[in-house]
Amino acid sequence: MTTPDSGRSAEESVRPERAEGLGRSGPGWWRDVLAVVSFAAFGFWITARMWRNPADGIRDNPTDMDQFEWMMAHGARVVTELAYPFSSDRMNVPESVNLMANTSVLSVSLPMTPITLLFGTRTAFLLFLTLGMIATATAWYFVLSRVLIGARGPAWLGATFCAYAPAMVSHANAHPNIVSQYVVPLIIWRTVRLAEPGRWLRNGALLALVIVWQAFLNLEILLMTAIGLGVVVVALVLGRPEVRGRARPFLAGLGVAVLISGGLLAYPLYVQFFGPGAYRGLPWVIRGYSTDLASFFAYSRESLAGDARGAAGLAKNPTEENAFFGWPLLILVAALVWWLRRNVVVLGLAALGLVFALLSLGREIRFERKGTGVPGPWALLEDLPVLHSVVPTRWSLAITPIIGLLLAYGAERVRELAARYPDRRSQIRFGTVTVLAMALVPLLPTPLPTRRLEPTPEFVTSGAWRPYLAGGRSVVTLPLPDTEYTEPLRWSAQTRLAMPIARGYFLGPDTRPGKDRVALFTAPPRPTSSFFASIRRTGEVPAVTAQTRRNAVEDLRYWRAGVVILGRHERADALRAGMTELTGIEPTHTGGVWLWDVRPLTD
Repeated sequence: MTTPDSGRSAEESVRPERAEGLGRSGPGWWRDVLAVVSFAAFGFWITARMWRNPADGIRDNPTDMDQFEWMMAHGARVVTELAYPFSSDRMNVPESVNLMANTSVLSVSLPMTPITLLFGTRTAFLLFLTLGMIATATAWYFVLSRVLIGARGPAWLGATFCAYAPAMVSHANAHPNIVSQYVVPLIIWRTVRLAEPGRWLRNGALLALVIVWQAFLNLEILLMTAIGLGVVVVALVLGRPEVRGRARPFLAGLGVAVLISGGLLAYPLYVQFFGPGAYRGLPWVIRGYSTDLASFFAYSRESLAGDARGAAGLAKNPTEENAFFGWPLLILVAALVWWLRRNVVVLGLAALGLVFALLSLGREIRFERKGTGVPGPWALLEDLPVLHSVVPTRWSLAITPIIGLLLAYGAERVRELAARYPDRRSQIRFGTVTVLAMALVPLLPTPLPTRRLEPTPEFVTSGAWRPYLAGGRSVVTLPLPDTEYTEPLRWSAQTRLAMPIARGYFLGPDTRPGKDRVALFTAPPRPTSSFFASIRRTGEVPAVTAQTRRNAVEDLRYWRAGVVILGRHERADALRAGMTELTGIEPTHTGGVWLWDVRPLTD
């Protein structure tokens, strides 16, 4: 398969010497500018409602938005106060949170410190989300057009899909660390360069740096990228014997990358897996998040052809619609693989996509929202170290860039045919546009749904809490924060984490007897946290006994509580009555919160 302008085969298009021109624009620079402008248009279109309404947040995943705002504040605190980056005592007082075992996003939060300090955590989060998608499309475009494909049009098609496919738009619901995949094509680029003779040390070192960059953005994506690259490299070695002649510089550079990245990541990974707050695998229920087989043929709720009712039940929640490619696109992909079957890269990508699809089905294959009783391949792997911390449905997320690459390879092949048969060029282009429209127009993204955020109480924004926290005390909020109520994280973030809070929303070990330190999405329950969780669920105040009161005082002392506050909440009356009955302290209303000064109880 040769291109009319270069005579190179499609397989040769991944030769390392092509990567030399990654930063060069060439005579078609204006096409590059238009491509980047189109990527920006998509990114701002998806997040338009939040840019237009500064008081709005993401409707379908407000808890993760609050958590990422807190992470942006942590990054700023690391820079301005030289705080320890890998854990924090600003949440879950008196314990700490292992941030390496959570989504700390240090590779973004640290350089974005000026934005966080000048414009606040919401703006920093929104920029992270929007620019992450734009940067992902841009990085794929330049790597595809300069390294892998060599043509701008096919590169634009593939890059747009890689960044704005249904799965990516789904994760744009407050998962900026997942939609920010701009390091992935850079890792591919630097891996291609490893085969370049005479530069194994330099190329290995550069690959190590982008690996470390991705590790502090999202380790799950890094794991999938490494597996994907491994499969494609093996396919190239098996399918093209001449590639084996470059094994020495490639392996030497790879060894350098492993040594340098391993050295730089050794301590952070030690903290993640063995430090305070480390856990042993995800909760069993989260490890059961799998991809419904029917979702591969359906449309996402954030797609032009989709809706919430049709997608409901095919994914665990709106942020995990990791497949949803639709019948037309799957048929097109199958046809492309057959058409380009002589290309070993295409065959490797197809095999990899099939493996990822099978793994994403989880421990039991589900179809149309029902279990089939048929075990999936993941059942054999889910208890292995590292893999027990992977959400199985995320494997189908990794299919998105595979399809993007296949679309780019297919479009490049069409371009070759049009050049070879100029008298049929119009028919070829018409047929191509028609087929692509049928497969991709239904997948066009729609703006993310938003909701109005509750304003942060003046008690928090004014700093009126400071006198209550002398001596290392914390603020206890009602309800206490967990997976369903995370507003206190946003409040703390807006104080640049100067206001420490009890409990929180994070992954930490379940230290209760018999739980074996499996991850829990908050701190282990205490009697008083369970008391107020019951009020939040039912609106009723449980019976208060002398033991309940003793437990409350013990828990407040454990949390080093200086003050308890209650902002606006639908269960506010019951929560206020419960706290008053527990402590015997009448609250005062100030700065938009009900306030209990509990220092007399905790001294």
